[in-house]
Amino acid sequence: MSPDGGRRPGRGGARREPPRTGDRRRSGPAPGRHLEARPGDRISLQGGSVSVEFKDYYKILGVAKTATADEIKKAYRKLARKYHPDVSKEADAEVHMKEVNEANAVLSDPEKRAAYDQAGSAYRPGQEFQPPPDWGAGFEFSDGGAHGPFGGNSAEFSDFFSSLFGQAGTRRGSSTHQARGEDHHAKVMIELADAYHGATQTITLRAARLDATGHVVTDERTLKVQIPKGIKEGQHIRLAGQGSPGFGGGNAGDLYLEVHFKPDARYRVEGRDVHLSLPVTPWEAALGAAIDVPTPAGALRVSVPAGSQSGRKLRLKARGIPGNPPGDLYLVLEIVVPPADTDKARALYETMAREMPFDPRQRMGA
Repeated sequence: MSPDGGRRPGRGGARREPPRTGDRRRSGPAPGRHLEARPGDRISLQGGSVSVEFKDYYKILGVAKTATADEIKKAYRKLARKYHPDVSKEADAEVHMKEVNEANAVLSDPEKRAAYDQAGSAYRPGQEFQPPPDWGAGFEFSDGGAHGPFGGNSAEFSDFFSSLFGQAGTRRGSSTHQARGEDHHAKVMIELADAYHGATQTITLRAARLDATGHVVTDERTLKVQIPKGIKEGQHIRLAGQGSPGFGGGNAGDLYLEVHFKPDARYRVEGRDVHLSLPVTPWEAALGAAIDVPTPAGALRVSVPAGSQSGRKLRLKARGIPGNPPGDLYLVLEIVVPPADTDKARALYETMAREMPFDPRQRMGA
């Protein structure tokens, strides 16, 4: 694949779980010849399933949403002097200082601020907040995050912060010596079928920065990305040299794309296993039938055993996401009763009621 700018990416890199921020150890490589482990800490965009309370970081710092970087810095320093536990006489100074550090960690970082502004545009302080599954898709983040001079340990930040950014690390300081550029990270959404067959996808990434006036602006770039066959949700694709430029002639960092599947009500994915709810007619379930089933791998001919009930699970071995070993495809039968919306249909149901003395509640007792 050939991303814009003439730089060629390296092989795709993927892992079962992203590394924890601040953890400099390499994770072991996941199976698959297209994939390799990636180094370094990162910012993880995690659209969690747990709802948290929305925080208005602008209100906490007492600045407008249009505030410049200098205005945010001045507001932070003022509040830090007021609430620093070593000098403050304010009640709950430590609690306030943590809130101020958290707000500053987001608003002083152009990348986090742009993502926060997008996520929070429709929320009010204290409102229940839950990032959608595709939250953060298309935003490009560099390693690290901005913290204030008074600590700002992200491990002490709120669940709201973690629901958006995970455990953000500390930005590496600049150096006059030769140094490798920072790695970048972004979340991308793909179709489940892309994991079955592989695909070439054109993605647009947005990266935030400060302009000359201190306001946050976003730049876009477009890349062509090869989606490896068999990739799982949460794995990473590595594009070599697509991160930040190096210092003093050092190599550029890499770009890691965290893969997620687009929401699809038809499927539920667990690792490489795929679950599909399969509607069948009462006569197909009662008598058995061979039916065509659309799946991410294409249409399959499936035999429904006679006497099947709703909820019965049919396992199609090795028909899940490809891999070593491949996953399985599970079809969960759902009997759909035709409506009695014509005279003929009602007559058929009445005949069944007379001719078939069947009581599904018999085992429930009197």
